[in-house]
Amino acid sequence: MNHIDYLERILTARVYDVAQESPLDIAPRLSARLQNQILLKREDMQSVFSFKLRGAYNKMVQLPPEQLKQGVIAASAGNHAQGVALGAAHLGTTALIVMPVTTPQVKVDAVADRGGSVVLYGDTYDDAYAHAVQLAAEKGLTFIHPFDDPDVIAGQGTIGMELLRQHQREIHAIFVAIGGGGLISGIAAYVKRLRPEIQIIGVEPVDAAAMFHSLRAGERVRLPQVGLFADGVAVREVGAEPFRLCQQYVDEVILVNTDDICAAIKDVFEDTRSILEPAGALAIAGAKAYIEREQLQGKTLIALACGANMNFDRLRFVAERAEVGERREAIFAVNIPEERGSLRKFCGCLGSHNITEFNYRIADQQTAHIFVGLQIQNRADAVQIANTFGSQGFKTLDLTDDELAKLHLRHMVGGRSQLADHELLYRFEFPERPGALTKFLGCMSPAWNISLFHYRNNGADHGRIVVGTQVPPHEMDEWQAFLDNLGYPYINETDNPAYQLFLGH
Repeated sequence: MNHIDYLERILTARVYDVAQESPLDIAPRLSARLQNQILLKREDMQSVFSFKLRGAYNKMVQLPPEQLKQGVIAASAGNHAQGVALGAAHLGTTALIVMPVTTPQVKVDAVADRGGSVVLYGDTYDDAYAHAVQLAAEKGLTFIHPFDDPDVIAGQGTIGMELLRQHQREIHAIFVAIGGGGLISGIAAYVKRLRPEIQIIGVEPVDAAAMFHSLRAGERVRLPQVGLFADGVAVREVGAEPFRLCQQYVDEVILVNTDDICAAIKDVFEDTRSILEPAGALAIAGAKAYIEREQLQGKTLIALACGANMNFDRLRFVAERAEVGERREAIFAVNIPEERGSLRKFCGCLGSHNITEFNYRIADQQTAHIFVGLQIQNRADAVQIANTFGSQGFKTLDLTDDELAKLHLRHMVGGRSQLADHELLYRFEFPERPGALTKFLGCMSPAWNISLFHYRNNGADHGRIVVGTQVPPHEMDEWQAFLDNLGYPYINETDNPAYQLFLGH
């Protein structure tokens, strides 16, 4: 395929029957924070919420009429499938789409809504691809490859043509997500012919880095498995033609992790009020990592926002991990003496930092173990907090980069305790604002020992906490008087069967 003139193919590609020229918008808040001009190429605004319809349609419209009439077939994790279904409907033919069973339902529904017939097969794109090739032979359908095809690559390359026309001034670098490599190879083939000084930088997840390892090895590498969080780029082996073009035109590939991707989704939302899917935010995460590594200032960088087919139920995970990925939440395990006044002293160390999570369960007679999350400005802030804890004699473990703690342990702190005699369990609500939890803790009387405490900032207008307090039976009247004077709504959960089953003494 070395003889292909991609400049000519891209200039003559047929994409605008179904695609629009997507905007190139500045991300003002992100630009200000990173001290560089960040421009977003908004492919998430296409009718299928992804760039994929460009390449799919350009391939299909080039087919001889009789071949097109027989129907087309594709394998896809979702976005390419929608492009093929839309193109087939526009051209008056049928589309059969093979999708992995792990594909988000929003993408399956979107293909069906556009007239495509869906077959779910296998756990990965590669499984679906093998099945689609088999079906194509059996049914006489034309296979529309998502990335390893010159017409598909040329269709995606029209994005490079647009952005050079939209921004004719200095561009330091263009960041592009890589799955199979069709998108970046099309953009790079065009941009490097006309503006070779512009850096073309690919971005992959650390657990789906087929192009990174292939370029490093000098040959295509097949990964034994890939992570599925960024399902749109979960490809075990890149295409042969994209690999050839990337060897020739791509300057480097940057790897980012799940937390980086979640933070980038939040960054784009704050500037655009649009929610990108994980693969769609890869380029933004890569641009941020590049700026930090190179200590870059005052440059213009373009990041491709390439897809917005997000599953709604994934937002909870994204929101939770974005704070850590943005270095805006630090998580600590802190040991404090199991004695009256210790908790108040600990809270005094928190200063004005907003508490995102607070977990505690009485464990032994000498030491209390606290799991606490705090909003921070940067990692240096976290180091300072840890030093403050240490200066007060509190043994501290920074868990901010600990996957086990972030994924599981934060939800598992607690259990039964043989020391929790005369424990009462109450739920409280208070207006959620900075410093509100610290104020609440200040209202708690030191007369009784707190044996259990859980709080998580869920972004609601009211903070909700559960507190276990050891109150001897003869002090119940004083306890009730304390509750009445506290000024916060409360619910007694001491007889709750779930509490008795999992936490009760």
